[in-house]
Amino acid sequence: MAACNEIIGVSPLGRSSFLPGNRSVLLGSKQNKLCFASPALLEQRRKGRLPSMKKAVATPVVATISEEVVKLVVGKQQQKLKVRAALTVRRKLKEDLKEVIVNQLDALSDKIGRNVVLELISTEINPRTKKPNKSGETVIKDWYEKKNVKGERVVYTAEFDVDSAFGEPGAITVVNRHQKEFFLEGVVIEGFACGPVHFPCNSWVQSTKDLPTKRIFFSNKPYLPSETPAGLKELRKKELNEQRGDGNGVRKRSDRIYDYATYNDLGNPDRGIEFARPTLGGKKIPYPRRCRTGRPPTDTNMVAESRIEKPHPIYVPRDEAFEELKQGAFSAGRLRAVLHNFIPSLIASISADNHDFQGFHHIDNLYKEGLVLKLGLQEHLIKKLPFVRKIQESSEGLLRYDTPRILSKDKFAWLRDDEFARQAVAGINPVSIERLQAFPPVSKLDSEIYGPPESAITEAHISGQLEGLTVQQAVEEGKLFVVDFHDIYLPFIERINAMDRKAYATRTLFFLNPIGTLKPVAIELGLPPAQPGASRPSMVLTPPRDATTNWLWMLGKAHVCSNDAGVHQLVNHWLRTHAVMEPFILAAYRQLSAMHPVFKLLHPHMRYTLEINALARQSLINADGVIESCFTPGAVCMEMSAAYYKHHWRFDLEGLPADLIRRGMAVEDPTQPHGVRLVLPDYPYADDGLLLWSAITSYVRSYIQLYYPDSDPGRIRSDSELQAWYHESINVGHGDHRDAPWWPPLDTSDDLVAFLTTLIWLASAQHAALNFGQYPLGGYVPSRPPLVRRLIPDPERDGDEYRAFLADPHRFFLSAMPSVLQATKFMAVVDTLSMHSPDEEYLGGTREGAAAWTADKEAEAAYRNFADEVAAAEEEIKKRNVDPTRRNRCGAGVLPYELLAPSSPPGVTGRGVPNSVSI
Repeated sequence: MAACNEIIGVSPLGRSSFLPGNRSVLLGSKQNKLCFASPALLEQRRKGRLPSMKKAVATPVVATISEEVVKLVVGKQQQKLKVRAALTVRRKLKEDLKEVIVNQLDALSDKIGRNVVLELISTEINPRTKKPNKSGETVIKDWYEKKNVKGERVVYTAEFDVDSAFGEPGAITVVNRHQKEFFLEGVVIEGFACGPVHFPCNSWVQSTKDLPTKRIFFSNKPYLPSETPAGLKELRKKELNEQRGDGNGVRKRSDRIYDYATYNDLGNPDRGIEFARPTLGGKKIPYPRRCRTGRPPTDTNMVAESRIEKPHPIYVPRDEAFEELKQGAFSAGRLRAVLHNFIPSLIASISADNHDFQGFHHIDNLYKEGLVLKLGLQEHLIKKLPFVRKIQESSEGLLRYDTPRILSKDKFAWLRDDEFARQAVAGINPVSIERLQAFPPVSKLDSEIYGPPESAITEAHISGQLEGLTVQQAVEEGKLFVVDFHDIYLPFIERINAMDRKAYATRTLFFLNPIGTLKPVAIELGLPPAQPGASRPSMVLTPPRDATTNWLWMLGKAHVCSNDAGVHQLVNHWLRTHAVMEPFILAAYRQLSAMHPVFKLLHPHMRYTLEINALARQSLINADGVIESCFTPGAVCMEMSAAYYKHHWRFDLEGLPADLIRRGMAVEDPTQPHGVRLVLPDYPYADDGLLLWSAITSYVRSYIQLYYPDSDPGRIRSDSELQAWYHESINVGHGDHRDAPWWPPLDTSDDLVAFLTTLIWLASAQHAALNFGQYPLGGYVPSRPPLVRRLIPDPERDGDEYRAFLADPHRFFLSAMPSVLQATKFMAVVDTLSMHSPDEEYLGGTREGAAAWTADKEAEAAYRNFADEVAAAEEEIKKRNVDPTRRNRCGAGVLPYELLAPSSPPGVTGRGVPNSVSI
């Protein structure tokens, strides 16, 4: 071990506070862990009056400091001392030839003076100049020497001469005079009496040719605006002003500017009128704002922003882009998606037929034997495209889908009604179910347009399925539940049914069995009235009594699932986590300094969100994108999402307890640990979600009390940055709802705790519950089709179709499912979206970095307590999944509910709660 340490220049006697973790490299010479600020300190150390410096140096990143650096330079009027910096730079794991050459050129240019320039800035003002004390500029001195060092992280060093009256360093500026940007993880300064000073950076430092101004990084000491040291006040303002920009110009890849725009970039009218889409955001179609790119308008519509198509990157502020491990995992997923969808796309392009699956065994072959050369189409393809055989042979592993977990324990579970009902509380979309509080269900749509509001479901349809209860008794006892997609779909049904798919506006009623499980008792399938205000054509299906009604019931459940898939993807997943979080993130970077304790709290929960949202606008939610191609609403997808935002979204009801109460799934109960009592005895999403909600609430409360104690209630109202963030989030980011009466106030610590808890919940646990089950639980298309291509056969509407259904219901059912192309595209994309990358950061996980995220020991202790509570929640979830009384998560062939189990390895696992909306 000593020999190894000698090789990399680390003394075998011990490790200093600068020594980096594994895979980092620091080359040096004579090294020691001593650092003193003055001769007086040296004398006190000799006399044993000072504690050992070892105790003050327990930090994540460390480096060595040589005895030669600890020198006092005595000038004519005042003393100077040398202090040393260690900068941890993360290198790319894989570089192309051009990058290698540029790195070598940068190393050579560094040798002749085009280098990285640093300057320390004190927290104190010089009484003579009335400006912050500065160290004077210095350069990284070993960049050239380490040009060939291998390792993911390299630690470079620099030395500063500072006056003995310099004070505590509060900021460091960095100027990169190389040709290429570099990723600076952190800086640690040693040599001051206060001990090591950490500067968490985690940022790309651009070349001066792209960004001529100095980059500013603050130490990890949190400050409220009113407590900002005098030496840092102007820098605090300057850094925020730079991140706001001026709202003009086209954004460049190297920019770090956070600004707002409407969703005017989803369509591509230059491609054709059918690819035009309305602007989302504004009085006409309210919607949250997204990150501004500044791209010019299209040629044919001056309101629409021109598009950038993949693989060209769409702008996000530089530090919001995926890091290398994440980008690699995402690109690998994209490659799998492309390959999975390649051959079906070829079939579609060379054949006029819209190929259907010929049998369930053909769907099974997607998982067993590779993609579609087993679908009876191989000759059709190979005659025209012989190279397809080579692709099939050489890429078999990539062309084969993984078997979704939903099939792993019981291949035929999806056919059963109890599994259909279980999915409403433990599936991909467990947030749509409501307790039925009045019978019959009633529409809130305008009756003059959409007809009478009452549901077509009557007591006669369900009275025989309620275990001897009357309908009124079942409602009063809280035993009837509904998944109601009627109002969100009905205004769009006519336009949907004019496409290559068919849909109804559905309602499904469930009854709570005595053993605590649900069973479906009726499905309503509604169509819009032929004339405004006329009665609606509706069909009500009840559980089957014979072979024909069994197939009709299966088709009815398929339509419910396709409704559910659309609402899940466009409303509950995209809108209520991805889209609504973006304005709060933009406002945070524009109004909250990196020194602000609330920014430090939120920072892990904003990671990668702007990037994944930009990628979604580029290829998922855009015109003719994956969502339009594969989900029921088609071209009206985003209009449906916007309709929900306009009529139903309320921030004050987005927290878990409030949402459960809104849906009638819980009642307030102060005697319960989480303040609410669930009305369903076994509701896995809510049961586990409340554990995490409680942990987040406790953490946020203990953290906020450190900076906004109850003894000083005016601190929140007087915090200029906090109030500016809140005001801008509402009045600009969610400006279409700026006048809504339901925005909560931000006056007290309780207000702030509730607000921050909701944001963290949405970014972490809520998103995880709605995202990471998409392939494991929804990757088998017949069990949860994202769209349906045929209406229920009706002898009055189409006698020939009905007779064809009676003759071969199996073929009719498969013809109603997505085509091969639609299914494989859907499966490929949700497979990618369900994947955890290797660099994922999970709720309650270690907050790693090249420098400690905060210098506040009490804040660190609060986070450790939070991590312990999250770990305890995971253990409780594990116990629940083997409890036979919890039939919605334990039983023969029943999948355990793990979507809110916090930890996960990389890949498609059906579990894991990342800190942020990162995929």
